[in-house]
Amino acid sequence: MSNSAALARPRPSPTARAVVFGVFFLLVWFSASHGVLAAGHPDYADALAKSLLFFQGQRSGRLPPDQAVTWRSDSATSDGSAANVDLSGGYYDGGDNVKFGFPMAFTATMLSWSIIEYGGRMGGRVHDARAAVRWATDYLLKAATATPGVLYVGVGDADADHRCWERPEDMDTPRTVYSVSASAPGSDVAGETAAALAAASVVFKAADPAYSRRLVAAARDVMAFAWQHQGKYSDHVGGGVSNYYPSYSGYTDELLWGSAWLLWATKNTSYLADALSLGASDGVDMFSWDNKLAGARVLLSRRVLVNGDKRLDAFARQAEDFICRVLPKSASPSSTTPYTPGGLMHRSDNANLQYVASASFLLTTYAKYMASSKSNRTLSCQNLPVTYRTLRALAKRQVDYVLGANPLGMSYMVGYADRWPRRIHHRASSMPSVAAHPARIGCQEGFDSYLYASGDNPNVLTGAVVGGPDQNDAFPDDRADYARSEPTTYTSAPLVGCLAYFAGSYKNK
Repeated sequence: MSNSAALARPRPSPTARAVVFGVFFLLVWFSASHGVLAAGHPDYADALAKSLLFFQGQRSGRLPPDQAVTWRSDSATSDGSAANVDLSGGYYDGGDNVKFGFPMAFTATMLSWSIIEYGGRMGGRVHDARAAVRWATDYLLKAATATPGVLYVGVGDADADHRCWERPEDMDTPRTVYSVSASAPGSDVAGETAAALAAASVVFKAADPAYSRRLVAAARDVMAFAWQHQGKYSDHVGGGVSNYYPSYSGYTDELLWGSAWLLWATKNTSYLADALSLGASDGVDMFSWDNKLAGARVLLSRRVLVNGDKRLDAFARQAEDFICRVLPKSASPSSTTPYTPGGLMHRSDNANLQYVASASFLLTTYAKYMASSKSNRTLSCQNLPVTYRTLRALAKRQVDYVLGANPLGMSYMVGYADRWPRRIHHRASSMPSVAAHPARIGCQEGFDSYLYASGDNPNVLTGAVVGGPDQNDAFPDDRADYARSEPTTYTSAPLVGCLAYFAGSYKNK
């Protein structure tokens, strides 16, 4: 149907015309031939199980007896010894062997939020999801409490690590320890760490009350530190850490994010006052490990839409501004988000699927809040009404694209469906396991024999989601192309929530 045909319906009001056009556009856009799987809906439950398994492949430290990714072995078991503390455990962020606290904490926050909102749809997988959170928060607890007045924010010389291509089990690059303190502040990484600990305390409140209390106590302390000693961690932490994960957005967003999560975890209104004191003025069109404004605003919107707390209405309006910015242009005149010809949001040439996953989570979650709103809240983008169904449809379209409903018919989740990336940018996956090749593989040997090799990776990192295609839906499956072929924990964490929601909504028979 053309636009003129849609507008030719008898006697529609201006609002009705907008609804007809907006809904019709989305139905056509989402059901385009390149976006429908022949077998129907993807198997979201299978994708959820695989996405949670991925986190086991990213584990650092001494692995547990029930480790399912068996080609991985113990690694970095003495992390922290350079500072006389125990910082073993936690996750490697992506395809390297460094532990960056900033994105790791965001990973933990988003995994926790996924469980809080959608754990009831995970079935037995909720135990795997909690285990994924706990592997991060056990490490973050040590990082936050090992030394009074110090928050450890990274382990491993990132520059030295990136000059080597070696298995984590073999790595011999410096395991330098990085931290923030009163004299070298980092409100951004502290605020995110507080958010992670607070969100996880909600996850474990019933499952492990004692652990939950430890988490929230540490979260309070780290949040107080973030407020008392303000500054960007990337201005103070050396060793290349700030070159890989600098705080481009500053730290106000993490102060808001941490306050929002502590408000949920503690119900203490002092955190409400902190959130209100930070305001809600800056417009944003992405949500990531760096910029938390959109996430914090959606989180605070829950109190407005679900609980009727009008004091936070400014945050709900800003959350809706974010939504209007990420909808496609034909559905929202105020959109600032490019889309590929195949219908994928395209925010960046580098690890684009992280932005797709995080935006899809916020769309799904705000739609949930709208659907349960006591005030029957509606949303409009420049007078074009948008329903919660519109948000869910867009999130589903993005998730389906990741799982194979795209022009290439390529699943961007390793091990899911028939066609998926075989040469991901990941040291452990691209090299033979210790069991298969007990002899050490040296730093430079890894480059020559494995990074630049033409064959498939010998170890399948099931559930890993890579950076994704370019703005034209092309994907080279090139191990050396880290921008498109490297998986990260902070891409998979928000996707877990989306997959859980859709698994519950579209159960495969």
